[in-house]
Amino acid sequence: MYTPSIPNHRLTPPPQGSGTGAATARAEEKRQTGEREGTRPAPQLLTEQKSRELHQLKQRDREVRAHEAAHLAVGASVTRGGMQFSYERGPDGVMYAVGGEVSLDISRAATPEQTLRKAETIRRAALAPADPSAQDRSVAAKATQMAARARIEIAQQQQAEEGQLVTGGFNLTEEYHEEDPYAAAMPGVDEYA
Repeated sequence: MYTPSIPNHRLTPPPQGSGTGAATARAEEKRQTGEREGTRPAPQLLTEQKSRELHQLKQRDREVRAHEAAHLAVGASVTRGGMQFSYERGPDGVMYAVGGEVSLDISRAATPEQTLRKAETIRRAALAPADPSAQDRSVAAKATQMAARARIEIAQQQQAEEGQLVTGGFNLTEEYHEEDPYAAAMPGVDEYA
């Protein structure tokens, strides 16, 4: 692996008869190193250790970006913003992503049905990466709980609607039990149906 070298800042005294100052010193340094105007110094080799570190940073950067992209691809409808990364500067001076996140909106939706769909999307998004983290699994578990609560609410609404359909919109169950003491002993039996 190569990295741009930092020019050697050994300054030699200016030749006799030439002006003094930084511009003259830099011009002399360029002449000695063979550097031409507008070109960068030749890169120098990284040490073996720095080369391994750079390879690991590049690999981690690819993994982090792929991981967060998987969350975003599946959960785009429930995200708050895009991908956010934390960076580390490599031995080559380049910033590499070493951590990341995609914020998901885990609030309830307007209806239980919408909340159920949203919870299922959140769960899929949390588990989308090939290797979900502990945090990802935690979010998926919370989404599973959110979906279960939504299913319960949906079932309760359906039961309430069915009860109203059977009784013509009136809830006669309580009145019926109050009038007929035997009705409580036979739940589900309605002699007037």
